[in-house]
Amino acid sequence: MPDPDTLTDPRRRRLLFRAWHRGTREADLLIGGFVSRHIAAMDDAELLALERVLDCPDADLADWLTGRRPVPPDRAEDLLERMVAECSAAGAGIPPGITPGAGRP
Repeated sequence: MPDPDTLTDPRRRRLLFRAWHRGTREADLLIGGFVSRHIAAMDDAELLALERVLDCPDADLADWLTGRRPVPPDRAEDLLERMVAECSAAGAGIPPGITPGAGRP
């Protein structure tokens, strides 16, 4: 995750915060993880698209990103499709340092 202190652009800092504070841990990990990995390289058009995505309800985003429901045509855009592709991959949303399938100590 990029250090918020290294992001000097207030818009990027705000979007990163919004991505990590969605209301459910699942959404935080999926959305926050994606945004953390990509926000530094996003251009203005992608930041605008991200703002639209983050305006969607958490339940809808979680369903779309995990493949439980398809993204409706009126919400489909390139950034959201990239998020779906990355977040629906095996192991997406697993916090760093956690081994999938490993029991808790």
